[in-house]
Amino acid sequence: MFSAMYAIISILLISPAIADAPYHIGICTETVSQAEDDLRGAEQAVKEYGDVAQGGMIQHLTYPDNFMQEMETVISQIAGLADDPLMKAIVVNNAIPGTTEAFRRVKEKRPDILCIAGEAHEDPGVIGSVADMITNVDDISRGYLIPVAAKKMGANNFVHISFPRHMSYELLSRRRNIMEAACNDIGLKFHSETAPDPLSDVGVAGAQQFILEKVPAWLEKYGKDTAFFCTNDAHTEPLIRQIVAHGGYFVEADLPSPLMGYPGALGIDLSAEKGDFQAIVKKIEEVVKENGASGRLGTWAFSYGYTNSIGLVELARRVIDGEAQLDLKSLVAAFEKYTPGAKWNGSYYVDINTGIENKRHVLLYQDTYVFGKGYLGLTSLQVPEKYFAIR
Repeated sequence: MFSAMYAIISILLISPAIADAPYHIGICTETVSQAEDDLRGAEQAVKEYGDVAQGGMIQHLTYPDNFMQEMETVISQIAGLADDPLMKAIVVNNAIPGTTEAFRRVKEKRPDILCIAGEAHEDPGVIGSVADMITNVDDISRGYLIPVAAKKMGANNFVHISFPRHMSYELLSRRRNIMEAACNDIGLKFHSETAPDPLSDVGVAGAQQFILEKVPAWLEKYGKDTAFFCTNDAHTEPLIRQIVAHGGYFVEADLPSPLMGYPGALGIDLSAEKGDFQAIVKKIEEVVKENGASGRLGTWAFSYGYTNSIGLVELARRVIDGEAQLDLKSLVAAFEKYTPGAKWNGSYYVDINTGIENKRHVLLYQDTYVFGKGYLGLTSLQVPEKYFAIR
């Protein structure tokens, strides 16, 4: 018996390939300094399905921080994944400029490889020419749902904070206009305020100082029953800090995550909870309650960037294994595997000029979680069709 067991062990040691994954999935993300959540999602995929270097399924790459100046490097990195004969799918999150060209080169070499663009930066018509699936945050639906959430939380006023550079972006401008229309329809008073661009001469510090100084004045002007929304990440932390201190409501960040603004605003060390979003939310919630802000602050309970990375890898695996399709229903199912208790919804991208729906381009949103109150149930609401036509 001992001899037989020894023979089996010897075969396993001599022939490690028998345990190797039958195919590979590549994922390319930012570094920890650029988008930690995206990277952590990819690391979770490696943890779950194994690293290619150890016979597993996942090949994870990170592109340079200065990707706009090193675009050819980015393109070569992504396209190089197609040189692996076992590669069956490539996920890029965020799908920064250059992803389209990289996918084009991949398809020239290996048309069988699935190319998936997470949170695409390039024009939908451009990335859509080569990607098999594209995801973006559903800012059209959120233009309606964020004011609805604000009213559910108790607000009677809604303040949109931005600056000219952001308002020159079509999607951000459309979302702002939808928010104004939604506020008018549901009985909220809409107000628009301008704050300094962090990329201007005042820098991030100056832009944040402006928010710190103005929020108390805005609350005095509009009242404590005012909800605030800002389009810039740098404005988020000081906005949350002042709402906790002086009143008002904060529904969620532009790109929602419990890690966006809350740790710095509340002085919370979350290093021990790294990657465990349920533990992160619980810890933030305790501090929010201690500060008397229960029911006034919201977020997505699970980071979009994290879920986009691990969820798109999971979707690719399910499609390759014949368990799913490249569609909204399958995508939501893959995302919900990693976001227990949270619900997702969304729609397919519709070109505002042609009215053509692209079922390979999915717009997503997660239900809003309010600290001290719970989920608002926004994913079960129907967004009226008229808002999708607002420019």
